[in-house]
Amino acid sequence: MTFIESLFDLSGKVILVTGSCGQLGREVCHSLSQANAQVIGLDIDTSINRIDGVQYLDLDTRDIDKKRNIFSEVFREHNQVDVLINNAGVSTFENFEDRTEEKFDWVTDINLKGVFFDIQIYVNLFDKYNLKSGSIINIASTYGLVSPDPRIYIDLPRKNSEIYGATKAGVIQMSKYFSVHLAERNIRVNCISPGGIFNPENPQGEEFQREYAYRTPLKRMARADEISGAVIYLASDSSSYTTGQNITIDGGFTAW
Repeated sequence: MTFIESLFDLSGKVILVTGSCGQLGREVCHSLSQANAQVIGLDIDTSINRIDGVQYLDLDTRDIDKKRNIFSEVFREHNQVDVLINNAGVSTFENFEDRTEEKFDWVTDINLKGVFFDIQIYVNLFDKYNLKSGSIINIASTYGLVSPDPRIYIDLPRKNSEIYGATKAGVIQMSKYFSVHLAERNIRVNCISPGGIFNPENPQGEEFQREYAYRTPLKRMARADEISGAVIYLASDSSSYTTGQNITIDGGFTAW
């Protein structure tokens, strides 16, 4: 194995991925598995979008007690978790004038509260098993940095919400917070903020795609696999001196 190959090789690493069966989660699990990691995928329904070689466990991320039990089971089985990837996330699309408290809490509980307790539980087990190093990768969004542009949502009813953006901004800040407070334990904490990802199975409207492309310097939406390079970088030893960063992968969307 060459030096460059060794930088990105994940052999021997155990990686826990939440939201593993969504569009991005599936691609992340596939890429990590291809890089020789042992991947454990958590999702509310793991019967769909499965990758061969990935170990799957059902988990509603809002169930904190079950989460503690599952994380503990994974640590007992593998004696380590080298990387935690907090990818589980949801949004709500009704107009804000019609937002219910239940929908508001649903997004907050999964996108923000879920990430916090993932980190808390992981760190407590990290200490219990006397691990020497770790990496936490939180998945946020460009909408944690800028507002959705309402002018491009022409034929796409899935208009992103204020609470989605607020929770993703919180994930970015939480990543910075924990990068500082976990540095003594040698746990690196970073964030990835993807831009709009094209969904071939449930395509965004054609006019939305055209307007999004016009709004983006690289003139298109992302593919899910284009997020994987940053994930592998942050999960691997090549990022050993990288912490507290938010890597924005958006084709330049937030550059102007």
